[in-house]
Amino acid sequence: MRLVAEALSVVRGGRPVLEGVSFSVGAGGALAIVGPNGAGKSTLLRAIAGLLPPASGSVRLEGVDDEIPARESMHMLGHLDAVKSGLSVIRNLAFARDVLGGEGELLPALERVGLARLADLPGGVLSAGQRRRLALARLLAAPRPIWLLDEPTAALDAGGQAALAGLVADHRAKGGMVVAATHAELGFKDGDTLDLEPRT
Repeated sequence: MRLVAEALSVVRGGRPVLEGVSFSVGAGGALAIVGPNGAGKSTLLRAIAGLLPPASGSVRLEGVDDEIPARESMHMLGHLDAVKSGLSVIRNLAFARDVLGGEGELLPALERVGLARLADLPGGVLSAGQRRRLALARLLAAPRPIWLLDEPTAALDAGGQAALAGLVADHRAKGGMVVAATHAELGFKDGDTLDLEPRT
């Protein structure tokens, strides 16, 4: 499987945000999208996920069944962690897994991100960093080959960042792909970097 973008351009509000962006990520690969605020990092992730239509160019998955929508091979971890305050931590994860059609085990996923001891607490009591860890657990509860991560280290302490690094390394070792928009050093080994500049 390979994720390919060719001459991708995106216009938002009548203003070009991305123009002529091209990249390729293969199985086990990683791409860090870097650049200042307003450079279009989040926009690029949303375009890859099919949430924003390109003005020109294309994004495609090679080596997969053409009848299966590309978005069904992708996990998008955005800025909002989407935690339901009235549901327990484990019920939040179960809900996300069911919506995404996953079959991953819940408690082991929570264990990997350091939340197993909080499984029965309501989501509303979680700190920002704990909410981010719960969002990361969804990557395991509903496994998909392509992870699109938007500022994945946001609100994470050193332990959370180490857990994220471990998840990414394991995912890539199994042939998964990671595309991350980031201001932080994610430590991608043998990964590529795409440096975006703001459009004027």
